[in-house]
Amino acid sequence: MVEPILTTERKQAVLDYLEVDKAAPSVGYIDRLLTAYTQKVAWESASRIVRRANTEATEDCPRWPDEFWQTALRLGTGGTCFESNLAFFALLRALGFEGYLTINNMGEQIGCHTAIVILIEGQKWLVDVGLPIYAALPLEETQPNSRETPLLNYRTVPIGDHRFEIERSPHPRLNAFTLIDHPMDAMPYREATTRDYGDGGLFLDKVVINKVVGGQAWRFNSSENPLHLEQFVDGTRIDHLLEGDLDAVGAVVGARFGIAPEIVQGALKVVVEKSEA
Repeated sequence: MVEPILTTERKQAVLDYLEVDKAAPSVGYIDRLLTAYTQKVAWESASRIVRRANTEATEDCPRWPDEFWQTALRLGTGGTCFESNLAFFALLRALGFEGYLTINNMGEQIGCHTAIVILIEGQKWLVDVGLPIYAALPLEETQPNSRETPLLNYRTVPIGDHRFEIERSPHPRLNAFTLIDHPMDAMPYREATTRDYGDGGLFLDKVVINKVVGGQAWRFNSSENPLHLEQFVDGTRIDHLLEGDLDAVGAVVGARFGIAPEIVQGALKVVVEKSEA
């Protein structure tokens, strides 16, 4: 089983960054951590693209939990699901939570998404900063369960063989992913994380950033032209056109999401160069 854990010093630095005090493990505490995480740490591919471009060996690309949090605190970066869920799980472990990591499917894409399962008083809870999901979701093999958040509502629907359909609304795609509730051992999880930086790795060809800013969901996707920021207000999408060269766009996008502008600018240049090669 994957059991990363942060040092006491790193744990406190992360809690200070998230502006959350230490507390006893509970569902309510997980929800507070998730709310803070999604407002502080972006789901983003920019740092991943820059890392791949500046690292010769694929096996040296992954940012394991300690480095993930170091760069988050220093540069405002986040990550995609493999690294971000591993880093969040390391924090939960340091805070006394018990659970495990999983690797799951999205439609026809097999093994492309990770998630955390946490055990509290015999009840399983799905925790996922790699999508993200904005609250811990109860998992029961015998019945569906629902939870509402200010941004999205969720259902966990058991379909047998320790699998659940994870649904969200309102959203253009009701089905978020299929959870495969099997603990993932450390070695295959790390191997999958490393492979995701290799040929066919996801989100290495476009800069995608999602984050909650001012209580609203914001998004950027470099593959959608003309380049723009997306703001979601009560389920309604508002587009904000971006003007100027890549440096100007990267500076505006970085400022919106709290990410060092040189990370966004560098990632945009990498994907443009790849598209023109």
